[in-house]
Amino acid sequence: MILCIFAPQNSKMPLTTNKFDINPVESSRINSVDFDNLVFGKTFSDHMLIMDYKNDEWQQGRIVPFGSITMHPATSVIHYGQSIFEGMKANKTIDGEVNLFRPEMNAKRFALSAKRMCMPALPENIFVDSIKALLDVDRNWVPNNEVSSLYIRPFMFATDPLVGIKPSSTYSFMIITSPVGAYYSHPVRVKIEESFTRAAVGGVGRAKAAGNYAAALYPSKLAQEEGFHQLLWTDAVEHKYIEESGTMNVVFQIDGKLVSPSEESDTILRGITKRSVLEIAKSWGVEVEERPVLISEIIAASNNGSLQDAFGVGTAATLTHIGEIGYRDQLFTLPEIKTRELSNKLKAYLNDLKLGKTEDTFAWCHRV
Repeated sequence: MILCIFAPQNSKMPLTTNKFDINPVESSRINSVDFDNLVFGKTFSDHMLIMDYKNDEWQQGRIVPFGSITMHPATSVIHYGQSIFEGMKANKTIDGEVNLFRPEMNAKRFALSAKRMCMPALPENIFVDSIKALLDVDRNWVPNNEVSSLYIRPFMFATDPLVGIKPSSTYSFMIITSPVGAYYSHPVRVKIEESFTRAAVGGVGRAKAAGNYAAALYPSKLAQEEGFHQLLWTDAVEHKYIEESGTMNVVFQIDGKLVSPSEESDTILRGITKRSVLEIAKSWGVEVEERPVLISEIIAASNNGSLQDAFGVGTAATLTHIGEIGYRDQLFTLPEIKTRELSNKLKAYLNDLKLGKTEDTFAWCHRV
């Protein structure tokens, strides 16, 4: 039997402020970076944040020079996979400020992932303050051009030096950042997956757990060998319903309505960018439906001309148009990008919001 036992969240919790120990680098690497030719996830900023959990409490966080970490060969995460993460972006606004988009939503999702993976929750204020503190130190790493951003990766992993199947009693929470360009620079080709399964009811599909992505690598590789960029995952029982894509949630436009798989199931990750896009659309009077989406419905809509659009939404992808959908031995081509008025408008509005070009009526952006 595996038990998850932690002290209540309000016990032994010394961290209540945004004060962190800071050990700055002696010399920045920023001048060696070509910000006009960034490869996603390969360039890292000067510093990283580390905060340890031991003796039933979170310790003081520290910001240190970016570098390798040392791990015991028996470190629990290596053997038993207790690892979760988040992803978000910071943008440089037109007035030179640093904008962080809805970090409290990431904090809430991080806490839910921690609970499902039997890990200690990090209070929302500490999660957000940690990100802001690191951004403040490395604010010069936020790219100045509008097509690039600073990708932020908070993550937590088990650190007990013990080979034994049980939840770890110690953990490390870390944040690293990376200046990035666009994740996708063109419309993507996706394949509807009917053989492999991303997540099943009762599993960890809703958690942003590292193992979910490891399990997806092999079927994704097979799809890429067929010329597709991503998969559209389907339900684990009948493979009749579309759930999400590999790096993003998915939204369809059918007869003017935006239709997206419901997140009520515990097999679908609750997307922050998707939630934002749908909330924006609703505020414009667009009809939105979140419900089970049959593969047959999408195929029929494509055949009868009512499928006006399909796009992915996620932190890395932002809003990425889907150009073609593969299903068994068929390939369905979507309308040209320039004709997709609603998704283009949503993408432009979301970008303008992050860049400070339009009023933040939703109060989603945090200035750092």
